[in-house]
Amino acid sequence: MIGPFAGLATRSLFVFDPETAHGLSIAALKTGLVPACRLAADPRLAQTVAGIRFANPIGLAAGYDKNAEVPDAMLKLGFGFTEIGTVTPKPQAGNDKPRIFRLVEDRGVINRLGFNNEGHEAAFARLTARRNAPGVVGVNIGANKDAADRVADYVAGIRKFYALATYFTVNISSPNTPGLRDLQARDSLKILLEAVLAARAEEALRHGRTIPVFLKIAPDLTEEGLDDIAAEATAHPLDGLIVSNTTLARDGLKDQAQAKEAGGLSGAPLYRRSTAVLAKMRKRVGPDLPVIGVGGVSSAADALEKIRAGADLVQLYSCMVYEGPGLPATIVKGLSGLLDRDNVSSIRELRDTRLDQWADTKL
Repeated sequence: MIGPFAGLATRSLFVFDPETAHGLSIAALKTGLVPACRLAADPRLAQTVAGIRFANPIGLAAGYDKNAEVPDAMLKLGFGFTEIGTVTPKPQAGNDKPRIFRLVEDRGVINRLGFNNEGHEAAFARLTARRNAPGVVGVNIGANKDAADRVADYVAGIRKFYALATYFTVNISSPNTPGLRDLQARDSLKILLEAVLAARAEEALRHGRTIPVFLKIAPDLTEEGLDDIAAEATAHPLDGLIVSNTTLARDGLKDQAQAKEAGGLSGAPLYRRSTAVLAKMRKRVGPDLPVIGVGGVSSAADALEKIRAGADLVQLYSCMVYEGPGLPATIVKGLSGLLDRDNVSSIRELRDTRLDQWADTKL
C-alpha cells in the first residue's frame, strides 16, 4: 500500500518550497506516518563490503538525514544502509535561504545548503539513543565553514562518533562550503588522510575494532585530479571511495531559469557524469578497493548500471523527491527481478561488466 499513498504524499509536498517539504517529510517519518516496507530477504543481493555485511546494495546518501533524526525509519523503507550528516563539530545555519531548487522538467535538484546541521552533540545524542538498534548507519563528517583548522574538524568527527558509526564518510566534495573542495588537491588530501586515519588507528586500539573510512569526492574533477585522488587513496589504508557528490555543471538542462541558481546539481541530470567518474576511478584504484556509486539513481536499472560501471554499493537521495519514499523498496525488488531475468546467482557477478564503456565516456 505504500505506493499510491506515498505518491500522493510526495506530490502534495510540491505545494511547499523544497526546504519546508524536506522538513515535513522528516516530521512524518519521525511520527511513523510513512509505513514500513517489508521486503523478503534476497541472499543474491547481500554482500560484505569493507568488512560490513549489507543485506542489499541500496543506501540512502548523506544530505537527507543531516541530524540523525530518522536513520531507523529510513532503513524500514527498504534501504540496506543509511548515512547521516554531513555533521560538523559546531552547529551552523548554512547559507541564506532560499537554497534548494527543484528542476521538475529535468527531475533534478540544485542545493547550496552549506552543511546546515545541529552539530556533533545533537547527532551524538540521537545515535547514542539507538546504539543497540540493528542496521548499517554511516556517519558523514565535515568541517565548519569558519574552522581555523578543517583537518582537525574531521579528526574530531572520527573521535566523537567512533563508538556509534558503522562506517565514516569524509566529505570533502561539497561545492557549497568555500574552499572545501581544495582538500581534494593531492598535497592537502595527503595531510587530511594521514590525520584522519591516524585518529582512526588510535580509536581502534581503544575500542578494539576498526571502523571503515570512505572518502567522498566530487564529479567535477579533471583526469589529473582523479589520478591524484587515486594515488592517495591507494597509498593510505582508506577503506573505499564514494563517487560522487553534486556537480557544478549545467549541461543539457531544460529548466534554464533554475539552472542559473548557484549550488550543486543532483538527481537525474547527474547520472551520466557521476557514473562515468565512478568507472574512471574504478579503473584507477583497481578491483579491490570498495567504491559506492551515487548520483541520479531512480530505478533498478540505474542502480544495476552503477554496479556494472564498478560500484559495489549504490546510494540515492534526490530522486526520492520525485519518486517518493517507496523508491528504495521498488529498486530492491527490481534488482531481484533483473537477477531472475539474467539467471545471476549474486549481484557481485555483474560488477565491472560495463566498466570499460563507462570509463571511456568523455565528460
